[in-house]
Amino acid sequence: MDEGLFTANNVWMMLATALVFFMHTGFAFLEIGLTRSKNTINILFKNIFIITVGLLLYYAWGFNLMYPGFEEGSLGIIKFDFFSSFGISPPENGMTADYANGGYTWWTDFLFQGMFAATAATIVSGAVAERMKIGSFMIFTVLYIGLVYPIVGAWKWGGGFLDTWGFYDFAGSSLVHSVGGWAALVAITLLGARHGKFDEDGQLKAIPGHSIPLATTGVLILWLGWFGFNGGSVLSADPAATSLVLVTTSLSAAAGGVAAMILSYIFYKNLDLTMFLNGILGGLVGITAGADLMSPNEAVLIGLISGVLIVLGIALIDRLKLDDPVGAVAVHLFCGIWGTLAVGVFGSKASISQLTAQFSGIIIIGVFCLISSMIIIYTLKAISGIRVTKNEEIEGLDLHEHGMDAYPDFMND
Repeated sequence: MDEGLFTANNVWMMLATALVFFMHTGFAFLEIGLTRSKNTINILFKNIFIITVGLLLYYAWGFNLMYPGFEEGSLGIIKFDFFSSFGISPPENGMTADYANGGYTWWTDFLFQGMFAATAATIVSGAVAERMKIGSFMIFTVLYIGLVYPIVGAWKWGGGFLDTWGFYDFAGSSLVHSVGGWAALVAITLLGARHGKFDEDGQLKAIPGHSIPLATTGVLILWLGWFGFNGGSVLSADPAATSLVLVTTSLSAAAGGVAAMILSYIFYKNLDLTMFLNGILGGLVGITAGADLMSPNEAVLIGLISGVLIVLGIALIDRLKLDDPVGAVAVHLFCGIWGTLAVGVFGSKASISQLTAQFSGIIIIGVFCLISSMIIIYTLKAISGIRVTKNEEIEGLDLHEHGMDAYPDFMND
């Protein structure tokens, strides 16, 4: 391969890595914007913990666990020797064009994949906001990022049995977003709703976030970061493939936002900005599994359906008396499932056999993540508890978990 092309590919992958890293700023802004000011430091602490510890865990064993190199004829479920796999070091020719078809170097591969690893736990962070003990969340993060995420990733991206079956997930509608979404669903079920979310008669009561401008900024940052999340998943700077992915990603995001805005207006007779924002995120999650396979028209359809799922999904969560302050389950789980199924409905791989493979993958990933997250979170609940006291929740986690105030010059709500 021409040295200039190899360099260009690697530079694009490093830029994509930086964009995915920047997404954590977007997640942080979105979460603090949609929650109350008295919990701001708690949410920021969790987001910083996730990216720092997540990267170290991925260095220690996660990368080797996720990309084990399953042998031909193996079951492709797990191939992992903890002691021999600790740490990272490039293989022979890992820094040359002989690695990954000249798309990037081994070091770039590790860092790009490491940025993805932390995202699953970030999804859970928003769902459990304002009521989960910080210590319990930290333990959950270590176990979920360190073990559950790379095992699921290995089943497809590591050449495991889902890959053999033909399951397709370009950039992680299932392998990243639903992995976080399933855990978020378990967590909010075991935690219970925030005090004041439902009245004595079980009627829903709104708990407004303290900064919608911050939440809006967060969504725009996430949209920008998705250019790296999906665009980098081309795994080279191929002009045709990369440009198509960026177009389908953007069109689906736009369609998701518009669909959520219109449907929420029809249902609730108001132009809800937060629903608009979550519709954009739903469109992004929905297109992620097949961004490289879809035409612009198909991307718009996927986004429109994602936006509808956001409005219906958030209504369902409320009806079930569950409390998800940022809409993480609707965005990442419901739209993640839809985006994965869409690969079998739209695009160049659409067929009954592909739809069957997609459905099978969703079920297997869902069952594994539900069981794993249930074991982790229920064990924490039984041993040390996962929820702060009522007084701590009312006064704010910033004060009781961190002894700090995010806005010392202003009165908390």
